[in-house]
Amino acid sequence: MAKKVKPVEKKKETVAEPQGRLGRPQWTGSISFGLVNIPIRLYPATRNKDVRFHLLHEKDKSRLQEKMVCAVDQEEVPRQDMVKGYAISKNQNIVVTQAEIDALAPKATHSIELMNVVDIHQIDPLYFDRPLYVIPEDRAVKAYYLLLEALRNAKKGAVAKFVMRNKEHIGVLRPIKNVLCLEIMRFADEIIPVDDLGLPTGNPGIRDAEVKMAQQLLDSLASDFKPEQLHDDYREALLALIQKKAKGQDIVTQPASEENEPEVIDLMAALQKSVAQAQHRQKSQRAA
Repeated sequence: MAKKVKPVEKKKETVAEPQGRLGRPQWTGSISFGLVNIPIRLYPATRNKDVRFHLLHEKDKSRLQEKMVCAVDQEEVPRQDMVKGYAISKNQNIVVTQAEIDALAPKATHSIELMNVVDIHQIDPLYFDRPLYVIPEDRAVKAYYLLLEALRNAKKGAVAKFVMRNKEHIGVLRPIKNVLCLEIMRFADEIIPVDDLGLPTGNPGIRDAEVKMAQQLLDSLASDFKPEQLHDDYREALLALIQKKAKGQDIVTQPASEENEPEVIDLMAALQKSVAQAQHRQKSQRAA
């Protein structure tokens, strides 16, 4: 009797999860790179670590709930009775329906279109809003690293357009170490022009000797950038306070120290003194 042969199951394509606890991707789709299509996922490159508090009722320490109350009759308004309004003056609003908003929303796509390639140093950091890590699917690893290396070797960034959560975004793809980062950018009209600040445009009587001395001071402070220096002392102190209170420790509040008004001194003398202090500090560090 012929032995039945079990059919060979087709191996399913697996997607390698990125290292670390990135959670669910914010967006999935592909990068259109000429005729090359690179399937990718977008993950947040930053996390907000602000210490957040709940509002409690002081009497019984229970959580407080926010309610939408009508300013006219002071009654709570259920969600199904709420509409969107745009204020055109102090007491006038234009009502816009969700259907009207949806009709104008950009067409949802799953493609990041490369528009043009630019020198990354031409982009003022003011335009950078939010970074996302770009992670390739398994089947697109080679094409992904081809784009990454091409941008790295050219020292360029690729300006791209895409739709995420019903909103059109402009971003720039740039290599960071061994990964592509998509920097979501602010639109041009969201940047407040420097000219609107009302600052003086000319040289307010600064002497060449003062500029030279200021440059000396900057040179004495020069060092390599160290990310570990970027830490939030206030947040760390706040979390330490919370941990102590959670353990039932008594907290003694130090009285606030009075700050004296800064003394008005000669600018050149202050620069010279600062340079001398910085040079002495450098000598002490080298001797240690």
